[in-house]
Amino acid sequence: MAKTTSKANQSQGMLMFTLNLQQQLFAIGTLKVREIVPYMPTTQIPYSHHHVIGTVTIRGMTIPVIDMSAAIGFRPIQPEEYDNCYLIVTDCLRTIVAFMVRTIDKIIECNWRSIEPAPNTAGKNIFVTGITRFEEKIVQLLDVELLLSKIYPQYESANIPMLTDIERERLKALNILLVDDSSIARKQLSDALDGINIPYQICNNGDEALTLMQNQAATDKAIHLLVSDIEMPGLDGYELAFEVQNSPELKNIYCILHTSLSSEICVDRAHQVGAHEALEKFNAAELIDAMLRAAQKLEQEKASA
Repeated sequence: MAKTTSKANQSQGMLMFTLNLQQQLFAIGTLKVREIVPYMPTTQIPYSHHHVIGTVTIRGMTIPVIDMSAAIGFRPIQPEEYDNCYLIVTDCLRTIVAFMVRTIDKIIECNWRSIEPAPNTAGKNIFVTGITRFEEKIVQLLDVELLLSKIYPQYESANIPMLTDIERERLKALNILLVDDSSIARKQLSDALDGINIPYQICNNGDEALTLMQNQAATDKAIHLLVSDIEMPGLDGYELAFEVQNSPELKNIYCILHTSLSSEICVDRAHQVGAHEALEKFNAAELIDAMLRAAQKLEQEKASA
């Protein structure tokens, strides 16, 4: 069957902006963006994080404003520069925040498959999840989830559900693969399984995951359960689910897609490309419940085979 274009790519563009005086280009996916507004005066919050410069009220909602330049390690934007800045209001990790940036460049269509993962030599905990080029300029795609986790540390922890011995053994019987390009998301996923002593494998991107599943398909390490991010450079979660669903040796894999976007359309698209479920990121209880449903379904299929 001919390969289809990812449904994510049909609507997900890239918002480019600058953060420093050198006019380096940074970007985030447009599905995370609610709106863009000129800077407006903020109300300071006592004892807030030092990168949170205050709050603004937009459409009746009080929203914290984060100096994105300072948050990723650049020189903070100075108060006298604020009036020339813009606020990117985002909806990510079930949280609405506004990132203050120096300038808005443009929104462009993007071939997400062409985005290169950040090099391993760049170090750990960097805020860049991918790199691409536009009009001969390098564009760095920022890891919004990692950035938010540093400002709101509660995202580093999750409530790990208690399992019965039977439930734990059900999950232990599965070969589980986790896939996410965000380092903080990978940590959240792995912490959830480590907390209940469930083994797993983990990949940083969809291409690596597909190769691993194909290589292990005919072995005793064949993957039974795939848990993948949706928004990834290269082969995204929708495309990965489609490849799994339409591959004879992989089609029996139970596929759970997870996303940081608060949108029902992600669930619809996930089902269209063959995924069994779609979840929001970093809710350990929801993830484990979905995995238990997967285990039950796989057991039923095995019994009826």
